[in-house]
Amino acid sequence: MGRLFGTDGARGIAGTELTCELAMQIGRAAAIVLASHSHKKPTIIIGKDTRLSSDMLESAMVAGICSVGANVMLLGVLPTPAVAHLVSAYHADAGVMISASHNPMEYNGIKLFSSSGYKLSDEIEAEIEELILDTPEKLQVRQGDELGRVTHSATAERDYINHIITAAECDLSGMKVVVDCANGSASQTAEKIFSALGVSAVYLNREPDGTNINRACGSTDTAALEEYCRTHPVELGVAFDGDADRCLAVDGEGNLVDGDKMIAILAKHMKKEGALAKDTAVVTVMSNLGFFRFCEENGISACSTKVGDRYVLEQMLAGGYNLGGEQSGHIILSDFCPTGDGQLSAVRLMGVMRAEGRSLAALAAEMERFPQVVANIRVENEKKPLVAENESFKALIAEGEAELGKEGRILVRPSGTEPLVRVMVEGKDFNRINDIALKLGKAVKEIAKG
Repeated sequence: MGRLFGTDGARGIAGTELTCELAMQIGRAAAIVLASHSHKKPTIIIGKDTRLSSDMLESAMVAGICSVGANVMLLGVLPTPAVAHLVSAYHADAGVMISASHNPMEYNGIKLFSSSGYKLSDEIEAEIEELILDTPEKLQVRQGDELGRVTHSATAERDYINHIITAAECDLSGMKVVVDCANGSASQTAEKIFSALGVSAVYLNREPDGTNINRACGSTDTAALEEYCRTHPVELGVAFDGDADRCLAVDGEGNLVDGDKMIAILAKHMKKEGALAKDTAVVTVMSNLGFFRFCEENGISACSTKVGDRYVLEQMLAGGYNLGGEQSGHIILSDFCPTGDGQLSAVRLMGVMRAEGRSLAALAAEMERFPQVVANIRVENEKKPLVAENESFKALIAEGEAELGKEGRILVRPSGTEPLVRVMVEGKDFNRINDIALKLGKAVKEIAKG
């Protein structure tokens, strides 16, 4: 992980950690680095989510980019995957998404995409960090007619929506769905997408006010969606996060269908249709043991990576695979988009239901989910290495692993986007894994205090 950029861009509390000054410097440095790798004046497109701070940070980014001579095209409020798609479609040199994704409204972030729509490489991000942190004197501003220009796209929303409609590849007319927009980017696009596909949809949390993004709604809190599905005649519910790059589903009985089960359903159907590249799905080490068992039973290879969608994508590109994702609902269907796309995942999942003629509950039941306990312990970033290096803690992990044997596992990892250490314990006996998770969580807290 870099000094400014984590696994998903630069992120922090807007105004104090992710300041306007820092956003301006990132804009300047990104434009300068991109210009050094190009033979023309760069054009950078910018999208944003519905957070109150997104306008502020967008303005700072624009000022930084234009001050060093690059041009900007503003897309307005759109999902993150829209930026990833449009940067290539519009032949731009880079894309910027201003969003902190699933995090609370006080956070915000800056994600950078290359001209191909993929997240910037570690090497390019390192060049940008070096300019900002080590050689800021090289961030020379231009003047006069050398300054960059700002334009506003009038077609971005329409072009992205048409892209998702085309990718649906299935008649979804008449399906009864409830959609939770998380008061985020999907509030701008979901109704237009599902209406065009003929879906009969009810929408929840589609009135963003700048402060209610991800608040007790969306993929980070599906309780209300689950209750709605239990008490209304719908086939499924789908929940997006703040920037709509994630999707979780709820079946018609009100049961959560997480990213692992969604990937399992998509993988099995794609394999049946001869569309699953090399009969392989890429997931992370946090995926449920039940997913790996499902893959074994269905002739699918499960390739696992470190946690983070960028690592999933790297493995997909390296191996020539076209399906991957995370338990959190960040699913990459690379035949259609170079990053996770919640709305794309939703329409493709609905397409499987329609093609198979089966309910989501029936499809999801094919993958058994092992009990899994995840504890998120707040640990300041500078203290995270102390946890990993503590010998007593290592011994405690080894003790838990011996107790679980082959019927479970333990994973401890620092978050790449938040000041947290995540402890995951998995196995068949919930009480046993919960006890182990509590012991490990307590130990992490004690190390963090010290």
